[in-house]
Amino acid sequence: QVQLVESGGGLVQAGGSLRLSCAASGRTFSSYAMGWFRQAPGKEREFVAAISWSGGRTYYADSVNGRFTISRDNAKNTGYLQMGSLKPEDTAVYYCAADPRNPTPVQGYYYSREWWDYWGQGTQVTVSS
Repeated sequence: QVQLVESGGGLVQAGGSLRLSCAASGRTFSSYAMGWFRQAPGKEREFVAAISWSGGRTYYADSVNGRFTISRDNAKNTGYLQMGSLKPEDTAVYYCAADPRNPTPVQGYYYSREWWDYWGQGTQVTVSS
């Protein structure tokens, strides 16, 4: 079992920055991959970023590549999503996810929300124009 709790969401102006955190408990945090997804009103939940157990491998959606950075601190059992150059279209509820079966995001599957086993409750990010 893995429990995930996101924090750090809020209201920010376009062009601004925000850092989301995902506090994990349960299984050994340093043993598995984690990811971030987002869901805007009326849209499906979509992949944002994923990271391997060590942080050595990271993957991003094209829409955020170069603006967002995923990272993790295994000593603190916490993952992060640093978001920069925010746009109104980044407005969504952001969720962190865990895949305890794998230490590294699985190619061909990590961008699919069905692949991930555990989810947090989400944190709202609103970007004003």
